[in-house]
Amino acid sequence: MASTIPDDGAVRAEVTPPADRPGRIEAHGIDHIPDSERHGHPRELFSVWAAANVNYLSLVIGGALVLMGLSLWQAVGVIVVGNLFWVLTGLLATSGPAAGAPSEVITRALYGVIGNRVNNAIGGWLVSVCYFALNLAAAATAAFALVEKAGITVNVPIEVTVIVVIAALTLAISVYGHALIIKLYLPITLALAGAFTVVALAVFKHADFSYTPAEPARGVALWTLLLAGTTMIASGPLSYTTSADFSRYLPRTASKKAIIGWTALGAFVPSVVVCSLGAFAATAVDMTDPQDALQGILPGWFVPVFLLALVLGTISINALTAYSAGLALQAVGLRVRRTVSVLFDGTVAVALTLYGLLVSNFLDTVSNALQVIVVLSGPLMAVYATDILLRRNRYDGRALSDETPGSAFWFTGGVNRAGALALVVGVATAALCVNTLYTGPVASALGGADLSLPVGMAVASGLYALLGRRAVAATS
Repeated sequence: MASTIPDDGAVRAEVTPPADRPGRIEAHGIDHIPDSERHGHPRELFSVWAAANVNYLSLVIGGALVLMGLSLWQAVGVIVVGNLFWVLTGLLATSGPAAGAPSEVITRALYGVIGNRVNNAIGGWLVSVCYFALNLAAAATAAFALVEKAGITVNVPIEVTVIVVIAALTLAISVYGHALIIKLYLPITLALAGAFTVVALAVFKHADFSYTPAEPARGVALWTLLLAGTTMIASGPLSYTTSADFSRYLPRTASKKAIIGWTALGAFVPSVVVCSLGAFAATAVDMTDPQDALQGILPGWFVPVFLLALVLGTISINALTAYSAGLALQAVGLRVRRTVSVLFDGTVAVALTLYGLLVSNFLDTVSNALQVIVVLSGPLMAVYATDILLRRNRYDGRALSDETPGSAFWFTGGVNRAGALALVVGVATAALCVNTLYTGPVASALGGADLSLPVGMAVASGLYALLGRRAVAATS
């Protein structure tokens, strides 16, 4: 039977293709999205990133800045500067519509087909699963408190059940995929904004707006704290080298400025607000245990809502993380459907969370390791952004999908040496400057100042700009 829909491009652009519908499991994985299935507007990206950044971890980090020894307004300044890195996340998102492919495939242009599998295994899948486990543990802690308020004794079976239920809700969103994320995240953003407005009113009633530590840091000590705080805040946006995953269904004609703006603004605004709330709260209560501390200044009726908001915010961020982790696992080379890879990632994350909460301090170890992840994520972001600028965002999505030795992106032995070398040297240089789990020689010579973020990114970007022009010209 012939279609009753007129064969008109303008009409078809207004109709959501059946392949990407909220009530249907997303059919696409890392394969190319044809123009006929592109739809949407860049403004949809605002709620995607806003919902994911109203979360418990942001409160914790904001409070940690004051606990480290910064004054209130120094902490707020660090929060603003660190969150400016979301502009880079927005820039990376423009490559999605250009290629019709996720970040996990686009980065074949940077590292080659084989080199990119290593990139996805470490910089994509492993890091994502660890973040999933940490966020799941944070959500579970809030959910345990909620269960106790319902009069239920929290024992091991209850803890296991709560963790599995939260993970199942998260993975359901990830499995259904892109269209459901776009549909759900606007109401989630509005609900979380309402809940955190009440939190803000309670915090501002108790905050000391002129707070300074008893012994303010000065000189090198102050710069060390400012750099450490900025790196801590920037680790959030720098971990999202996968922003093209959520923009790749947009028409290739979508405004690049709008994609950058809505992505960056959607993440920047809630991140600044929630992190700042944590900093303001730290001037009034002990934020070493933010959940219990904030309950002490919130209205009694609102505490269950607050705990539920913490869980909902974490589900939002973890659904994006699990979605990208599933794509990363496919891009590593495993020939499985996206739904299977997402469920596998969730199973691994649940196992890590259960082990960490119930058996050992494993998650503390993972958390410490992720403090150093900026050593990797900074150069990764820098090389990707530089490639976009060098090739003026011209990506051939179909050519990028070709993994054979005859592919234009096979380069030499499956590796783009320019990208690989820029990344390795950038990471190595950053490692010399780090001062977290260990103190690198450069940091030691500078009195503990951690320059790993700016140095690693500058070296990786500069080296790729120098070495990668020929490869970019050959594949653009």
